[in-house]
Amino acid sequence: MISLRCPNLIRLKLRGCRELTDLGMAMFAKNCRGLKKLSCGSCSFGARGMNAVLDNCYALEELSVKRLRGITEGAAAEPIGPGVAAASLRSICLKELYNGQCFGPLIVGSKNLKTLRVFRCAGDWDMLMEAITEMVTGLVEIHMERVQVSDRGLAAISNCSELEILHLVKTPDCTNVGVVSIAERCKLLRKLHIDGWKTNRIGDEGLVVIAQGCVKLQELVLIGVNPTCLSLGLLGANCPNLERVALCGSESIGDEELSCIASKFVALKKLCIKGCPVSDHGMEALAEGCPNLVKVKVKKCKFVTAEGADFLRARRGPVTVNLDTDAMEPLDASTSDGGVDTGVYNDPVDGQVPVVVNLPSSSNGRSSMSKSRLGFLVGRNFVACTFRRS
Repeated sequence: MISLRCPNLIRLKLRGCRELTDLGMAMFAKNCRGLKKLSCGSCSFGARGMNAVLDNCYALEELSVKRLRGITEGAAAEPIGPGVAAASLRSICLKELYNGQCFGPLIVGSKNLKTLRVFRCAGDWDMLMEAITEMVTGLVEIHMERVQVSDRGLAAISNCSELEILHLVKTPDCTNVGVVSIAERCKLLRKLHIDGWKTNRIGDEGLVVIAQGCVKLQELVLIGVNPTCLSLGLLGANCPNLERVALCGSESIGDEELSCIASKFVALKKLCIKGCPVSDHGMEALAEGCPNLVKVKVKKCKFVTAEGADFLRARRGPVTVNLDTDAMEPLDASTSDGGVDTGVYNDPVDGQVPVVVNLPSSSNGRSSMSKSRLGFLVGRNFVACTFRRS
């Protein structure tokens, strides 16, 4: 009925439509061929319904799929795509799918794809990433969160010479070796977010090469990663446009490292420090450096006192200083939970500087039982800090 009454519909969002079947999606797709954006979550239709959309909606540009219940598990899963929509697709986001790899034909066939985001989808993604990057060479943004991808997958991603934004969140098989391959070939990288899950497999070795190869870097978020003055000094010296930095849960970030940032990061405007062993001496160092600094956020750093924050405010009047000394919380870069839309990753308009913010907790009433089904979710997730449009 919707498709008959609204044949010019271009955006459709479906949530928890448990009685919607493949037949309903097929009828909709035949009547709304001009659809440009489809977002569906916790719906009951499966591969046939999705393929009907892809075979009919020639103008589809954005596809977001979360927990599609009708997709068959295992080798019997019906491939999805490519269809006529592959020619127009610019963005694909897959979340919490038992068999997200059945979308492989669609991704590989989407030659004009610019953004690929994969959150908590089971299976080995290394081979699929190799197939994807061999055929889709214009990817600008890739986000991999809690998926099974290793340095082999990162080597494949490094073939994307136009890559500007890369998020690696809780991918414990990724090491410095993979980061080096990215740094050596992705020269246009502007935003890099790494949540190392405190595995210590990514550190100075990879970040040094990032500093040497990715001189256009503007935003760097490191969570559970332990850089030292060696890599930080090179990042400050070689990346003249590095304006936004967040360091969270880093055991190596102390006053000496903060002093290094103060002296080397000339372009820095926004700084977030969370759960790091810095003290008031580090605040004093910031007061003397970073001439373009406009905002500092310090959270869960027990050695930073109100006096240290007040000193920074007094010495750098225009700088906004936010201090939160509450008890420690888990540090997490995840942003796929709690209804946080993928729009938080949208690139800011040129000339606009995003603000360091805290996004809400991802618990949001979701039951622990539903989380445990995927086997990827453990405990309560918290977005430590991210950057959004001002």
